[in-house]
Amino acid sequence: MAKQFPEISPALQEFILRQRMFFTASAAATGRVNVSPRGTDMLRVLGPNAVVYLDLTGSGNETAAHLRATGRLTVMVCAFEGAPMILRLYGAGRVLRRGGPDYARLLAAEYGGVEPLGARQMVRLDVDLVQTSCGFGVPLFDYAGERPTLARWAEAKESQEGLEAYRREKNTRSIDGLPTGLFEEDPVSAG
Repeated sequence: MAKQFPEISPALQEFILRQRMFFTASAAATGRVNVSPRGTDMLRVLGPNAVVYLDLTGSGNETAAHLRATGRLTVMVCAFEGAPMILRLYGAGRVLRRGGPDYARLLAAEYGGVEPLGARQMVRLDVDLVQTSCGFGVPLFDYAGERPTLARWAEAKESQEGLEAYRREKNTRSIDGLPTGLFEEDPVSAG
């Protein structure tokens, strides 16, 4: 039932854009495997072999640590309504630091130059394999709306300085102690 493709076709891109949620999976060579749910409002298909998502501040930064360690990343999108399907994008991921040139370019081109409060970084996936599978076992769910909780939490920090202090406390190391590189100087930006 699974089919593999070398790139994201226009039909698969349309499927991705119709969904409300996606998941990222990452791991270092040792330690825990991380799986995170995310809203597709922050996901963009850049082309047949690349996607990016704007990552908001959270309680951890596992994906960044894992990408720094191995670069391996999988994005999974599945249909919770309509025709069943699971789509996985496999490849090499990298973090685009907030304020860096790639981040700024993609923010302007893909997000209309609008940076939501709490924006932490972007994660780009260079896709080397696309796989679809049936999704027959995925239950049906009705979409009820976006949760306002994360935006309210970021607003309660009252400033970028408050968000940065939180990130310094909670987002610089993975739960396995791996560095995320969040506050290290970007060698590309440094000159």
